[in-house]
Amino acid sequence: MKCTVIDDEPHALELIKTYISRTPFLESGECFSNPFKAIQYLGENKTDLIFLDINMPELTGIQLLRSLPTPPLVIFTTAYPEFGAESYEYNAVDYLLKPVKYDRFLKAVNKASELLGSRHIAEPVKENKNTENDYIYIKSGTRMVKIFPSEILYIEGAGNYMIFHTAEKKILSLLNMQETIDLLPKDMFARIHKSFLVSLNHIEAIEKHDVIVRGKPIPIGSTYREAFLQRINRIKG
Repeated sequence: MKCTVIDDEPHALELIKTYISRTPFLESGECFSNPFKAIQYLGENKTDLIFLDINMPELTGIQLLRSLPTPPLVIFTTAYPEFGAESYEYNAVDYLLKPVKYDRFLKAVNKASELLGSRHIAEPVKENKNTENDYIYIKSGTRMVKIFPSEILYIEGAGNYMIFHTAEKKILSLLNMQETIDLLPKDMFARIHKSFLVSLNHIEAIEKHDVIVRGKPIPIGSTYREAFLQRINRIKG
């Protein structure tokens, strides 16, 4: 997994570079203290994972990420814990608080590796008739794997990818959010956040700011809250 590190602090840059060299499945790419040079490099070279400092003086990490037309997976790094919630709005794999410890670093890169290892392309090969008996095929390597929408627990945006979560597996797809919405039965799924779709059949509870699916809290975005709750009330009625 090829990595690029972007941080204006030399010590932090060297520490992440050292951690990368210590981790067998990681490949060290370029390291940048200048975010503008990093943007140019990323536009011309393939990388799988960026370690990206949020609080840089010339250009913040979030501004840098927004500038990339096809961003790779990203792990944010920062000395400021208040940036944590905002980082997840941009579908970060993880958020590391400086000074970064190796065990915490390893946990984050294992998560990224799992996502890259399950990178498949989801393709609809059958017209969706919006019933639980319909299915779609997911392209997985050289195989086309059939999946029923009723098996999907929730779907999570991750950069330019969508992660389909089932009870048994995760599939990383090159579909965007709108393509995913168009693919799935509209009566079975609800968008509750800019980065999340949930299966209405698998919701266990609705709390003030989250829905619970298989014990996992999934955030309800303020933009989607009212429409989602109105839909739930219609179902109840």
